[in-house]
Amino acid sequence: MPSFDITSEADMVAIKNAVDVAARQIGNRYDFKGTSANVELNEKDKLITLFGDSDFQLDQIRDILFPAMEKKEPDSSKRLDRQEVQKVSGNKAKQELKIKDGIDGDLAKKLVKLLKDSGLKVQASIQGDTVRVSGAKRDTLQEAIAHAKKSVTDFPLKFGNFRD
Repeated sequence: MPSFDITSEADMVAIKNAVDVAARQIGNRYDFKGTSANVELNEKDKLITLFGDSDFQLDQIRDILFPAMEKKEPDSSKRLDRQEVQKVSGNKAKQELKIKDGIDGDLAKKLVKLLKDSGLKVQASIQGDTVRVSGAKRDTLQEAIAHAKKSVTDFPLKFGNFRD
């Protein structure tokens, strides 16, 4: 019986490259000279930290970082979980962006329900942080992929491990 997996894994190499590009652009911009504007990536904790002198400067840093991330990996900025802006030492500001990796339980349940309600003859099951979809025909599975892509636009999904 043919099957495929729905996953969502962050491409850490692409994210690291995007953070490096953004850090270089921040270092070269005249309006950031002499400020604490910076962006850092903690690969182990999957955390991007933005540093700036104000909330406005953090917005400008985000405006540099997100297009750089989108250029390296489409929809990668959708997987960032923005934390509250923190005030540190005087008027400086800091914001952490957590990188969500894998499909969480709520999204997995939503995907299973979505595929069951679609009327397609497929079975979906949650296996850890992936959703395995199986059906009788390849064409039905391709319709399921198209339906999932169309319906879930707020989180990047990857479809792979297609088996006949």
